[in-house]
Formats: sequence, structure tokens, C-alpha cells
Amino acid sequence: MSSSFADLSLTRWRSLDLPAARRLAQRAAGQAGGQVTAVETVEHLGAPLHRVRIARQGREFALVPGGEVTLGFDPDGWRSPPGLEADYAESVEQGYGSAPGLRAHLAQVLSPRRSVTVPTVLMAVEAWKLTAPPDETPDLLAAEGLRMPSSDEWEHACGAGADTLFRWGDACPLDRVPYGDDSGPHQQPNAFGLRIAHDTYDAELTSDPGAVHGGDGGESVCGGYGTVLAWLPLATAQRNPAMAEFVYGPDGEEMYEEFSTRPVLAL
Repeated sequence: MSSSFADLSLTRWRSLDLPAARRLAQRAAGQAGGQVTAVETVEHLGAPLHRVRIARQGREFALVPGGEVTLGFDPDGWRSPPGLEADYAESVEQGYGSAPGLRAHLAQVLSPRRSVTVPTVLMAVEAWKLTAPPDETPDLLAAEGLRMPSSDEWEHACGAGADTLFRWGDACPLDRVPYGDDSGPHQQPNAFGLRIAHDTYDAELTSDPGAVHGGDGGESVCGGYGTVLAWLPLATAQRNPAMAEFVYGPDGEEMYEEFSTRPVLAL
């Protein structure tokens, strides 16, 4: 493993100028057997962040720098945007939600605040639909030099260092649900250039069978849970354990083609 990537934390990556980022992008592409297709700089969390995309065997991957990062969500320290708690209260009146208040609900459904260390990887820009049951997928990916991401890797790649409820911020549109909305914040690439947490009908699997990311298979929308609850499957720290239980249970055995994963290539 190149020490350049073993030591490439998100903090260090953000300190690089564009020429240095391009050099590392070329090195990553060479190591992966691919070609750099884009190196661009965007603003993220009030500072520049370089995005790198690499094509490999007809698929696009994004560079996701790692290191020690903070993941999860702290409902107690969260400032709720206007309207979210009132919308959730309406859902509770209809019999939905897991707690009387939105903060208590978030504490139950989102992963807790914590510090972890994740490696720098190349991660698929788009999720790949499964072509085999989940227990066979790791071997199929390994044949291509790939693996499933861990839940922590997925969450870090989605949030890119943001401590907000969603990868784009704390608020979500309250006049519409995400499904069928082509203009919402979920349709934009994230800070690393990934198309991630954009479709509540999606269900991305990781190496953790207890977690499903990026969507709940459309359950919240089909069930008419309410607007905030319809957006929450796209929350960065949402792991949808009930959906994971379905995916890996007997009812989900024949439905693997409806699920996806976001392969990573270690550097």
C-alpha cells in the first residue's frame, strides 16, 4: 500500500492544492488500473474540496479520503430547522414515528455520534444492483478486486465530514416527498461526487448485515408516513435496521435484484 494513501486523511486532502490533488489522482488511477476522468474543486463546509473521478472497467469511482473521522448524529445538540418538528408531530397523530418527539425519534433511528478510522478508498459513484444474493456478493466483487463497503465507510462517504442530518444540510423540503422530486437537494452529487442517498426506493447493502443505507425500499413513501419521515431514509446516519432484517430474512431472499451495494477498491 502506498504511504501516500495510507496517510491520506480527509484533513490532509483538504490541505492540498489542485496540482497536488491531480498528482495523487493519477497515482490512484494507476494503482487501480483506471484513468482519471475528472479533478474539480467544489466548496464544502466553507472551504475548497477536490473531487476526483476515476474510470475503471467501464465504471466510475470517486476518491474518498479517510483517516480519523466523526460519524453519527447528536439529536440533543441539533438545531431543528423550522417546520420539521411540527410535520413529525402530524405523523405521530396518524400513528407513525417511534417516539413522541422528533429528537427522540432521531435518537432511535440514527447511528450515535462517534469517532472512527476509515481507510482511503475508491468508491463507486453509482450503486450497483445486486446480481446474486447478499451472501454471494462479496465473492463476486472480490473477483474484480472489489469489496462491499463497511457501514462506517458508507456513512463517511455520504456525509463527507458534515455533521448535519442530511448530506446537504439539516433541512428538507416540506412541500413534497423525495420520490419523484427531480429538483431537490438529494439529486445533486455529494461533496465527493457520489450519487448517494438520492432515492428512498433504493436500499444499499454493506458488509454489515444489520444496516441498509440510502433508502428504505420505498416503505415510508408508500406508507404515507408524512413528509419528514419520507425524507429521513436519506439521512446520512440512517441505517434502516428493519429494512436490513427484511433484506436478509426469508422474505427478501428472492428479491436481491431490488437491492444494491456501492463497491469500493482499497488503495
